Amino acid sequence: MMFTSDTEEALRAAVALVNSAEEPDTLSSLDDYGAFLAEYPYTGRIDRDDAELQTLRELRPRLRAMLLAPRDEMVARVNTALADVTLAPRLTRHDDADWHLHAVADDHPLSERILIETAMALIDVIRTEEGSRLEVCADADCHAIALDLSRNRSKRYCSTTCANRNAVAAYRARRASR
Repeated sequence: MMFTSDTEEALRAAVALVNSAEEPDTLSSLDDYGAFLAEYPYTGRIDRDDAELQTLRELRPRLRAMLLAPRDEMVARVNTALADVTLAPRLTRHDDADWHLHAVADDHPLSERILIETAMALIDVIRTEEGSRLEVCADADCHAIALDLSRNRSKRYCSTTCANRNAVAAYRARRASR
């Protein structure tokens, strides 16, 4: 494992949240929000209302900029995020997760907790110099983020849909050139 499980979970959730802004927007209703929370569960205060949904939608561009920034810029963006929120770090364990760090109190808005969890995960990315694991999808028509947590650094696409579309296009191009 390259990163700790909580780092990987925070990166997956942040990438999913950012990628929800791609067309079609998959975070446009409370039902969509419920599906996001089912796949990426968070502890602490969750209001599940329109206001909270809107703050998450507004957070997406900031997370995208953090995730895709070059290393030194990523450091600056992480430091800004850490300075923007009142931190209350503590070790905790819950559900099936072993001891891990929560940096923000559970009663803070979910958008703040996601921002700081992403910042904390990016600290690991920065310290291990693994920023190349966060890239824009290799599909020419897609702008989503591809998170590569594979051992051999082979993930280039954000989803199997993009990977399959490109594999079929490459296959057709090879056949046409014969």
